[in-house]
Amino acid sequence: MQLSRGLSTSSRKIDFSSARAEKPRSMTEGKNLPHSSADVPFRSKEQRKQSLIQHTGLVGVIDEGTKTIGFSIYTTPDFREIAAHRVELSVITPQDGWYEQDPLEMMASINKCAEEAIKQLPDEGFSASDIATIGITNQRETTIVWDAVTGKPLYNALLWKDIRTSTTVEQIVAKVQDPNHFRSTTGLPISTYFSALKIRWLRDNVPEVRQAIRESRCKAGTVDSWIVWNLTNGALHITDVTNASRTLLMNLETQNWDPVLLKTFGIKESMLPTIHSCSEIFGKVTSERSPLRGMTLSGIMGNQQASLLGQMCVKPGQTKNTYRSGCFLLCNTGDKPVFSRHGLLTTVAYKLGPQAPTIYAIEGAVSVAGHALSWLQTKMRILPDSRDAEKYAEMVPTSGDVYFVPAFTGLYAPYWRQNARGIIIGLTQFTRKNHIVRAALESICFQTRDILECMHQECGYEINKLHADGKLTTNNLLMQLQADTIGLPVFRSQLMDSTAFGAAMCAAQAEGVNLCQFDPEKRYYENVHYDTFLATTTDVERKERYGKWKRAVERSLGWVIKQKKTREHTEENYRMLSSLPASIFLISSFAMLVHSLAASGH
Repeated sequence: MQLSRGLSTSSRKIDFSSARAEKPRSMTEGKNLPHSSADVPFRSKEQRKQSLIQHTGLVGVIDEGTKTIGFSIYTTPDFREIAAHRVELSVITPQDGWYEQDPLEMMASINKCAEEAIKQLPDEGFSASDIATIGITNQRETTIVWDAVTGKPLYNALLWKDIRTSTTVEQIVAKVQDPNHFRSTTGLPISTYFSALKIRWLRDNVPEVRQAIRESRCKAGTVDSWIVWNLTNGALHITDVTNASRTLLMNLETQNWDPVLLKTFGIKESMLPTIHSCSEIFGKVTSERSPLRGMTLSGIMGNQQASLLGQMCVKPGQTKNTYRSGCFLLCNTGDKPVFSRHGLLTTVAYKLGPQAPTIYAIEGAVSVAGHALSWLQTKMRILPDSRDAEKYAEMVPTSGDVYFVPAFTGLYAPYWRQNARGIIIGLTQFTRKNHIVRAALESICFQTRDILECMHQECGYEINKLHADGKLTTNNLLMQLQADTIGLPVFRSQLMDSTAFGAAMCAAQAEGVNLCQFDPEKRYYENVHYDTFLATTTDVERKERYGKWKRAVERSLGWVIKQKKTREHTEENYRMLSSLPASIFLISSFAMLVHSLAASGH
């Protein structure tokens, strides 16, 4: 399959057929073969042992995700992970569609992970003093507001997938008349997804936040800003261009906070962090609570951009998908932003230095991926453990024509329909739980294809493979289903999660740190290897299955119908109904009295 520029509008749809050209292979046949088309060629252990590497220093990485927080330590310039510690991060759900996290728990977990990882260094012949610099990568859009005087959070962090701001979105859209009004400025639609709406909601609904804003002591930012503020005892209130580009407040051209956007959302610029490149010396850790005290901070990247860099998708058209609780597809579009007409997001991929060129990407997000498997485990009790999804799904050869659209909080790109809700369709008397589990895995693959179709239509670059990483990629069946759904080879990184690796490279190559030199033309790194999954389906099979998926999606749309003043209306009805017995009594009594008077008159 070749996706290339210059195709006519009618023929720019992805050709998902050519991977059938060869005889179907086993799931991982071709793994790390020398003739593999992966960008990173296979090198045997013997070859790697012959690479005499002079280590120049260590890089530590804070990896703050939606579900886990970790701290990893890498050697340079080969970027071998020699120590790591990770912990689970709890999610608070006060009501349906609301997702929060405790900012203080975040910092305590970061300190714990760093402490435990550093303890592992002596076994590798290193010590904490060998850590030359620190990088940070974080869940994006998630928003925190805190008191600049006390340093305490004013409210829990609002997660990226939180949809409590739906009413705020409606208010802003009503004001500007178009949900895509700011797309040419920010690359983003007006959506619950982005930080501007979350800050506005906090201002409108949390008295403590309003009071702090009036008294000019409220600070706001994404998680990276909160982490840096705490590590530096409030000396630095900063963010990087990748995180800032996800707020709906940054102008993509100027890479500064946009005055029009700030006014529209009613946000003071003094609350927000200063925007920097991803890779430069920001300062030193000064917090006495941190095991990293005295170390340099030189890298900040949003987690999906860090993953794109870690997958070495550094040329236009190179595309990666990270499979976690959600899925995130990014396609490198080079030094020119591509503005989507099909619901994809335009974002900054990276900017590796204050004077370095800004590289852009288009992105599509799948809100529910691994979360669907967790839902089958915890809510439906179909799976005893979400990690057993592969085993259960393999017990049936197909999904039995069952389709699962996991639109629990609406659908993201390319649909952007907040009124969609999840459905499982195609059930028969022969359907077993195994079919539903397999349909859940296939839903991840279909949503990925939705986005890949749009990516090609938008930028027209050649897309001949999909790089994959993330926790869910350990599921071999999922990877094979993905290849079968899109008709492209899937290259699974053996790192499983390239996010921390990308952040490590970003921090290490900063000017003044100089632990390595980033080279987009370099074709291999010592620790990067891939497993290859090739498609085993025909074009006809793919077209038929994908067509049914699209029909299932159509049936999930428009499910939520909002009624204005629902609560007040209900209470009014209750008062009216509760008064009916007394009303009936008075009316009937009056009627009887009239009747008796009339009778006595006669």
